[in-house]
Amino acid sequence: MTEEKTVSSDRVYEGRVLNLRVDTVQLDESKTTRREIVEHRGAVALVPMDADGSVLLVRQFRKAVERVMLEIPAGTLEIGEDPLQCAQRELEEETGYRAANIRQIGGFYPSPGYCTEYIHIFLATGLTPSPRRGDDDEDIEVEVVPFFKALEMIDRGEICDGKSIIGLLTLKSHVA
Repeated sequence: MTEEKTVSSDRVYEGRVLNLRVDTVQLDESKTTRREIVEHRGAVALVPMDADGSVLLVRQFRKAVERVMLEIPAGTLEIGEDPLQCAQRELEEETGYRAANIRQIGGFYPSPGYCTEYIHIFLATGLTPSPRRGDDDEDIEVEVVPFFKALEMIDRGEICDGKSIIGLLTLKSHVA
């Protein structure tokens, strides 16, 4: 497998959450092509589990798909932010809980064909209430769901976003 060498790169959009660049890459000695790349700082996603074995999920409207989704809490890394610090911040912002223990249990590239984003997956336990400091542009409802019921919700298509499916199934592999 030969790596594609970048011949030139042109940033065509800079936004608050992502940037878009178009790279011209060398495929072989005689052939070049263009690759559209979404630049993203990366993110964290958490599976917060309470002492009873239930998980905290968040319900919110997602404009890109025009529907309300039930998901694990998640958020974008700030520039230079440590993923563990981001995980604690996002947990408080989205659920109103702090965790005594947060540990990384996995991570993945959601769309490596066109995006640089990497999502760090964390398990959060030892939950205690904390002031909820949500973002001004978010309307979030927290739902406490027994862990194995959440897994059944994946099977029924009620939980259908990638990070939530991967986070919950990764936790399942750690507790099985």
